[in-house]
Amino acid sequence: MNKTNVLEIKNLKKHFVLRKGLFSSLFTKEGEATHFRAVDNISYSVGNKEILGLVGESGCGKSTMSRTILKLLEPTGGKVYFKGTRVDNLSKKEFKPYRRKMQMIFQDPFGSLNPRRTVSETLRQTIKIHHLAKDRAAEDRLIKKTLEEVGLNPVGEYWNKYPKLLSGGQLQRVSIGRVLVLQPELVIADESVSMLDVSVRIGILDLLLKMKDKYGISFIYITHDLITARYICDRIAIMYLGNIVEIGPTEEIINNPRHPYTKALITAVPVPDPTVEPPELPIKGYVPVSPEDTIGCCSFALRCPECKQRCQSGKPEMINVEDGHFVSCFGVNGMNPLMNNRKALSTATKRRKGL
Repeated sequence: MNKTNVLEIKNLKKHFVLRKGLFSSLFTKEGEATHFRAVDNISYSVGNKEILGLVGESGCGKSTMSRTILKLLEPTGGKVYFKGTRVDNLSKKEFKPYRRKMQMIFQDPFGSLNPRRTVSETLRQTIKIHHLAKDRAAEDRLIKKTLEEVGLNPVGEYWNKYPKLLSGGQLQRVSIGRVLVLQPELVIADESVSMLDVSVRIGILDLLLKMKDKYGISFIYITHDLITARYICDRIAIMYLGNIVEIGPTEEIINNPRHPYTKALITAVPVPDPTVEPPELPIKGYVPVSPEDTIGCCSFALRCPECKQRCQSGKPEMINVEDGHFVSCFGVNGMNPLMNNRKALSTATKRRKGL
């Protein structure tokens, strides 16, 4: 256990029972229910002041995994360590002190805020629950400071406004303020800009970067958008059907993808030029629905354009193809000693570049 990491995940699993109903084929011959393996044996870590991007298409298990980490869903198996302490096996009462340190920014700012509370009342409730101020005057000072930090200026203009009077970007800033006021050490941002206009996304992303640099907060940034992931993330993990298939430094993943699914995601990124013909995507179809389809084989085998016989008869292990770059695929080789000195571009360089 590396105590320098804020979060470590060891073989995390979250399976949902498919109960008997109209489709009896979902059950075994013995009549036992099968399971949908939403998160299937995942391991990774998040370092201090690091932003780890979790990228994958809808239905691959990204949000389920985040909720399992925060014990909004109970894990089926595996271990979750927060700053060296195992937290997945704690009771609700024992886990309560960690709630403040492990927070989540939800995708929908319209649905995550109470429409009957003003902006100041929303933050005040959080402050009261966690006993962050000794009296109302102290609460007001903390609310004012937080609103200024998230860019809602002048504060008086937003103090008594209800959510219905705010734009999507302003609502997301209130949601971020509700998290920031707790001074967490780990924040999971679940598609935090996907419902916002493109024109306001960069402001929210820069706010997250500010939180990382100023307060030392680590992030798991969940998205299906490689463009925003490249802008904000130090490392990227590619997730498919409950498994991480590739993980490494952001620029290494973008410039040297090794897994066929990662290559397909990068190919699918649109080019901002109407004269350029969109390329033909190398993969077809959708994520398999049945949990039986990928048992005993590579999770991507059914859609992989490079699928071989061995891909259908066993699961590939995660191997190190370069320093810090790991891939789960039978079609790649192990580490090349000549490539050990390649480094990811600096954070400043990444912010200046786009896909």
